[in-house]
Amino acid sequence: MSQYQRLFLMVGCDLRHTPALERAAALARATGAALHICAFIDEIDTLGLMSGDEHHLDTLMLDNRQWLADEATLLHENGIRVSTEVILARDVLQAALTQVAEIDPDLLIKDVQHEPLLKRLVVAPLDWQLLRECPCPVHLVTDVHCPLPRIVVAAVDPTHPEHPHNDLNETVIEAAADLARQCNAELHLLHVCDSAHTHIADFGAGTVTMPGFGDDVRKSIHKAFEHLAQRHAIPVERQHFLSAPITRSIAEFVSHSRADVLVMGNHPRKLLERLTGSTTEHVLEHRLCNVLAIRGAS
Repeated sequence: MSQYQRLFLMVGCDLRHTPALERAAALARATGAALHICAFIDEIDTLGLMSGDEHHLDTLMLDNRQWLADEATLLHENGIRVSTEVILARDVLQAALTQVAEIDPDLLIKDVQHEPLLKRLVVAPLDWQLLRECPCPVHLVTDVHCPLPRIVVAAVDPTHPEHPHNDLNETVIEAAADLARQCNAELHLLHVCDSAHTHIADFGAGTVTMPGFGDDVRKSIHKAFEHLAQRHAIPVERQHFLSAPITRSIAEFVSHSRADVLVMGNHPRKLLERLTGSTTEHVLEHRLCNVLAIRGAS
């Protein structure tokens, strides 16, 4: 049985064929999953732009319904089971979470929405809120080299065996392996060891401070990384253990490897970590790669 039975695609109200739509359609066709496409119209923003003109709002709703109907017809012709819906919401996040609760999808897919820095300081971007609140995996799409992924990279944190995020490592690798298997893609394993800041990046869960971070610690982590790769039968040429500043290192790796999807752990965080943002969120803001975020246990 396929991993994916139901896919949920969030789209905006700008009536565009986006990378996320292309990715969702390709995954639905490859896996046989049903695809539900929902266009969300932010009632507060929309009425603000239209000065409360209800007629324009009704027209926008009708235009979105017609556009989705046209897209659904094309998808049906390509053998995809698809349903559509237009939702007017005062709180898009809560409306999306309600849809997730009702549909129970295996994956939520959405285009990355880049926000100006000043706005991010005032209100957390919707993408960040979805990463923090959505119970199902979230695939945020920046660009699509090809409809189906060809290189899927699992980003892990091979720290001490008793580290609480090791279960998340296994979940990340399993999710990446399932996606790669369904898409006939290569599975790679990645860890960035940021010795310059004397801590280990854990890809979404914050950081683990390690005083006296040195060669012995790095070798120990590298050995744990190799054992993790061997346990999941990932060949040496697809293992990537990097030592550099995290964001820059990931950017260079993605550029050279042409990675299609970076699968990352996404762990609930305390207030300070929510304010500063996780590694996953910073990867999205720098437009480094398409991300599949796997939420860890609270």
